[in-house]
Formats: sequence, structure tokens, C-alpha cells
Amino acid sequence: MQYEVSARRVDATGSLATSHGAEVSLATDLEGRKDALNPVELLLSALAACMIKGAERVLPTLKFQLNGMRVALQADRQDAPPKLTAIRYEITVDTPESDARLDLLHRNILKYGTISNTLSAAVPLTGTIRRA
Repeated sequence: MQYEVSARRVDATGSLATSHGAEVSLATDLEGRKDALNPVELLLSALAACMIKGAERVLPTLKFQLNGMRVALQADRQDAPPKLTAIRYEITVDTPESDARLDLLHRNILKYGTISNTLSAAVPLTGTIRRA
């Protein structure tokens, strides 16, 4: 499978990324924008989407009852050289399932996540899953 995204500078305050008709505003200026995601926020959003999609993928197989899910992420950045040094997450799940089944869901989310597997090879990725 191959993915394609195109991004263009709109003006001095931001850019726009597009793919198959969808658009995402990007904060590419030095000041930052409240109405757009900066590159790190975009990366963390991709990780959150990967985790949620991973859960959706395994729910039918595991016959797991999920009423809701939230992923909260934090990243640490160093300045020289600029890079992320750690990513932490907390997955909160609204479910009546047992703790053992919650742990099973967590393992599956991490095992089959394209973005989580890619990022964990480059930066420490740690986190927990808990019941809402």
C-alpha cells in the first residue's frame, strides 16, 4: 500500500496538507497558530488515529465491547539537535470488559499499529490503557 499527501505554503502564517480531498491546516510559521496543528501535533495526531483505528480493527476479532475511547499524548522535544526524545500516551476506554481483556486490547493496538511501530523504532513510546 502507498500513501500520498501534498502540502503547500498558503502564506507566512501557515500551510495546507491535502490527500484524497481531505484538508488539514498546518501551523508552519514560527509563532504558531491556534487554528492549525504544528508538525509535532500532527505527528501525535497520526499516532492517536493509529491507536484508535487499531482498536477498531481488532474489536470484531476479539469480540470486545467498546463504548468510547480517548487517547491523550505528550512528547518531549530537545533543541539541539531538534528531535523528539520521548512520547507518552494514555488510552482511556469506556468498556465493561475485564482488566485482562483491556490488556489484550492494549497489546493488539500496539502490535498492529503502523504509526506506533514506526515511531517506537525511533523514539521511546510508553503508555498505559485504563478504564474510563
